[in-house]
Amino acid sequence: MDLEEIVFQIILNAGNAKSSCFEALKNAKEGDFKSAEKYLNNAEEEIIKAHNIQSSMLQKEASGDHQNVTLLLMHAEDHMMSAILARDLITEMIELYKFIFQTKGIMLN
Repeated sequence: MDLEEIVFQIILNAGNAKSSCFEALKNAKEGDFKSAEKYLNNAEEEIIKAHNIQSSMLQKEASGDHQNVTLLLMHAEDHMMSAILARDLITEMIELYKFIFQTKGIMLN
């Protein structure tokens, strides 16, 4: 794959992760914590895919195979970091929803 294809793969994985995170939050808001967890797990898988691509690029860079830093590459990195941030924050928000549901005496599923 050339650099552009690699970058678009990172963007795709990160976008999928972010979408899954927000689906998890939507499900948690509705009290469906099992589905929320499935979406978070899917998000984690997508983040790992993006991270593995990034790690491969870093290894190549460290071995002397330098890539040009393009605006598109920076955009992909932004997407990855925002997906990671979404995962972290939404995981905490889901814990808050669980607490709210438990406090109200609503059975969790």
